[in-house]
Amino acid sequence: MKRAVFLAAALLSAPATATTIQYANFDSTAGLQLNGNAAAANDGSRNVLRLTPALSGQAGGAFSATPIALSGDYSFSTRFTFNINQYGGLAGGADGLVFVIQTNPTILGGTGGGIGYEGTPNSIGIEFDTFNNGGGYNDANDNHIGVDLGGSITSVYTLNTLPYTLKSGTDLTAWVDYDGANDLLEVRFSDSGNRPIAALFSYTVDLNAVLSAPNAFVGFSSGTGSGWANHDIVNWEFRDTYAPITGGVPEPATWAMLIAGFGLVGGALRGRRRTTALA
Repeated sequence: MKRAVFLAAALLSAPATATTIQYANFDSTAGLQLNGNAAAANDGSRNVLRLTPALSGQAGGAFSATPIALSGDYSFSTRFTFNINQYGGLAGGADGLVFVIQTNPTILGGTGGGIGYEGTPNSIGIEFDTFNNGGGYNDANDNHIGVDLGGSITSVYTLNTLPYTLKSGTDLTAWVDYDGANDLLEVRFSDSGNRPIAALFSYTVDLNAVLSAPNAFVGFSSGTGSGWANHDIVNWEFRDTYAPITGGVPEPATWAMLIAGFGLVGGALRGRRRTTALA
């Protein structure tokens, strides 16, 4: 029996309010724009969103089919669990996945080191990179997290020492929060599903200036080259306000995809400008 729940509600008599996207699993991909090689798949025990299969030369992306209305300070919070598995080829597998906010849901970046993100204008990406493309990309190894802007995979910030191995074949969970009132982006990372108290790193950025658009779409991209892997999203929650998601993974029966607001468009990702900072 499929346990994922999909619910969309439009409050046509009220102004745009808030958007929450929730997938406990991917028994259904309703509400998503799938690009390239992205598709629902069964990993042997559950249905996942597979951005790329473990084959060479793949690129895939999945984004909210409904735009999120940008207003205020552009704040957001998201949480997702992913699993990179069946890796092989050059350097024992590649290339990773990216959480992306972009202004066009159908744009898909390059394969391989492009991680399905390269060349995507008006975007921000948090890359979970499993291939060392060298110093020109601010890569120092094949296990790092970086902040990418405007479709460039030369990260503006890279953390090269991580507490867990990205291509481990195990479930890993990430939290990305953007506090637009302070232009502060924070990333957390765990193998337990429980949100760490301290951020793995923080970075200051003006999201409004980066996106330069009244609407955006949120989701993921991935790519493979001569190294490959299954890049699977296991579950996902997104809120278009700064409301950090705490606790472990909810039971699937408690999850839904909720969109409240006029025309299924919610309000509030947020932003202003600052410089780089570490936590």
